[in-house]
Amino acid sequence: MSYIDLMKQRAKVDKKTIVLPESNDKRTLLAAAKILEEGIANIIMIGDEEKIMDGAGWLEVELDCITVINPKTTDRLEEYVNVLYETRKSKGMTPEKAREILLNDYLTFGIVMVKNNDADGMVAGACHSTADTLRPALQILKTAPGVKLVSAFFIMDTVMKEQGENGTFLFADCGLNQDPTPEELAAIADTSSRSFKSLVGPKPVIAMLSHSTKGSAKHALVDKVVEATKIAQEQYPHLVLDGELQTDAALVPSVAKSKAPGSPVGGRANILIFPNLDAGNIGYKLVQRLGGAEAYGPMLQGIAKPVNDLSRGCSWEDIVGVVALTAVQAQLV
Repeated sequence: MSYIDLMKQRAKVDKKTIVLPESNDKRTLLAAAKILEEGIANIIMIGDEEKIMDGAGWLEVELDCITVINPKTTDRLEEYVNVLYETRKSKGMTPEKAREILLNDYLTFGIVMVKNNDADGMVAGACHSTADTLRPALQILKTAPGVKLVSAFFIMDTVMKEQGENGTFLFADCGLNQDPTPEELAAIADTSSRSFKSLVGPKPVIAMLSHSTKGSAKHALVDKVVEATKIAQEQYPHLVLDGELQTDAALVPSVAKSKAPGSPVGGRANILIFPNLDAGNIGYKLVQRLGGAEAYGPMLQGIAKPVNDLSRGCSWEDIVGVVALTAVQAQLV
């Protein structure tokens, strides 16, 4: 059974309700139909029910079992206006502004539903930027207790079943923090360890990646990863973590034996922490597009309730996968 099929099975055990606010996107409609067909989650879509059902008819998919909430007609609008106002009034929010936002911004409407416990999580980003998805989540849901930094990761399900966790890896940060400091890289490693345990397996093994292994190159970029590794080892001593490591030293035992002898991580990493967003974004897309891996994300970690992003290049199958992962995350909140 593939990784994502295992996640779908987990999602079905305790079915959660996920908001899909991008109801005008055909990939979202196709995904919603498949999610309902497989029983992965209950689905709420935001928008005009007639238009949504017309779109489903044009695509020849069945959406009769979804819940559609139209901000313009729902009797919950005033309740949601109050939630948004109370949450953001210290930042200058007024009831009038809250109403205007909720009537026009479906992503914020969905986040308020999650905040109000009317849904367990939200997935968006097929036709919105990461910033558009993340901003209301951070403003309204805020960070989870004990989390220093919100970051993004991908679950990569590869054909290399002898590596990682049966071929599955967590890559971070590949979608949010552009140039994290050493302290931020250490925090990303810690949060990624938690995400790995909840979504992949019980034994995270973390490689702090660089173009250098154990001093083979001298550069400020290498120094950052060395410092991040030191901070992570001091602040999170429970982690199995090492760096700085080149990717081959992190993944291939024979290379690790030569380049990083004695490393507790070398040759067996299942979490790859990239030094910056350029490396992370390029890395996951190479593994996906040339290596044939399934990529699920960018998933967001560190928010109080599950809200996950999508690549604007995603397929409807990708949306199904991220909804399954979001539902599993919601089971653990």
